[in-house]
Amino acid sequence: MRPLERHRDAGAYALGVLDAADAFRFEDHLVECGTCRARVADLDLPARALRAHGRSVPHVLDPAAPPTARLLGRLLDTAGHDRRQRRLVRLRRGLGAVAAAVALAAGSAVAVRDAGGGPQPLRAAAHDDRTRVAAVLTARERAWGTEVGLRVRDEGPARVCELVAVGTDGSRDTVTTWRGPGREMETGGGTGLRPGRIERFEVRAAGGGRLLTLRPR
Repeated sequence: MRPLERHRDAGAYALGVLDAADAFRFEDHLVECGTCRARVADLDLPARALRAHGRSVPHVLDPAAPPTARLLGRLLDTAGHDRRQRRLVRLRRGLGAVAAAVALAAGSAVAVRDAGGGPQPLRAAAHDDRTRVAAVLTARERAWGTEVGLRVRDEGPARVCELVAVGTDGSRDTVTTWRGPGREMETGGGTGLRPGRIERFEVRAAGGGRLLTLRPR
C-alpha cells in the first residue's frame, strides 16, 4: 500500500470496513502519521452513527442502495453543534465517501454474522506529544472477557510500562507490561472485563503517571 493510499484509507478504517490485512497495515501507518490520526478522530462520531444505523436495519440489504437524505442529515447532526463549524468543510469533502460506505458497512456486518466470525474488534489510536508515546489498540470480545492487542512507539526515557483497563465502575486491571523506549513494538494480553464494561485503556509508566489514554470504539 502506497503512502497516498494509506491516507485515503482513514475513512474506511474509521468505519471498520477495511479487511484484516489492510487494517493491520493501516494501523502500522497510523502510529507514525498524525494527519491520519486526526482524520480518524474527526470521523469517530459519524462512524459511530453509521454503525448504530447498521445495527438497526434488516439483515437483508441491497448493497447498491444509496443512503437516504434523512440518514445523511442525522450523520451531520451527530457531530454536535459546538463542533460543526470547525468540522463542516472536512465533513462535506468526505461525505461522498462516507455515503458510499454506508451500504458496504451494513453489508459487511451481515457477512460477518453469516460467516459466524463474531463482531468486529473495537479500535483506538492516540498519541501524546508531551510523553512521546503513540499507540494503536484493538479489543475483541471473548468468552472469558476481552482480548487486547497493542502496537506502541515510545520515544521517551527507558522505563517499564503497563497497559491498564479501566472499568466503567472505576476498577482497574493490568493487561500487559513491557519495557521501552525508542522503538515500535507489539504486545498483547487480556482482561476479565468485557468490552461493554471498559471505559478506557491507559498506558502508564510502572509506578508512575499516565502516558496515554485510549478509548476504543
